Amino acid sequence: MFEYLNGLVSAVTPSYIVVDVQGVGYKVQVANPYRYEENQSARVYVEQVVRDNEQALYGFYDLNEKNIFLHLISVSGIGPKSALAILAGQDLQGLIHAIENDDVKYLTKFPKIGKRTAQQIILDLSGKFTAEGQMTLGEAPVQFTTGNQELEDGLAALDSLGYSAKEISKIKAQLEKENLKSADEYLRAGLKLLSK
Repeated sequence: MFEYLNGLVSAVTPSYIVVDVQGVGYKVQVANPYRYEENQSARVYVEQVVRDNEQALYGFYDLNEKNIFLHLISVSGIGPKSALAILAGQDLQGLIHAIENDDVKYLTKFPKIGKRTAQQIILDLSGKFTAEGQMTLGEAPVQFTTGNQELEDGLAALDSLGYSAKEISKIKAQLEKENLKSADEYLRAGLKLLSK
């Protein structure tokens, strides 16, 4: 429903911040409230989570953090509060390394994450990271910087169709040699290469 809030951080508490957007105060639960300063303007990326007995806004410092949260809560046994606890460590590279290398011990150090849940995280999220340590979702395409906007748009379209960053990276060099005029042409050429 909401993508982000731009406003003044009017309160910082141990578990949430209040973002004042044109006179309306939004209570936003965040992993580390102390990343924000009271009476300072901020952009807070948010996700609204509706449960049987509560509605809450969860806030994130950037889109990558939000994407990791969304992936984490998609894992059976991980709720929004557990996902925030994992993000609070701010060791995203350590988290990525643990998931990609089946490190159950690392994951069980987080509150309410037992061995079975850690194994489920690894099973569900392994391979979902790009080379840059970003997590991908349809709403946030992987960034492929090439200096050619049409090519970048074509690659982003391939990403949104569900091709992995690894698959797209393999064909990127071939597409860069093509002198195509539109994102549509790059998309079609990319689909041809990926279907070989």
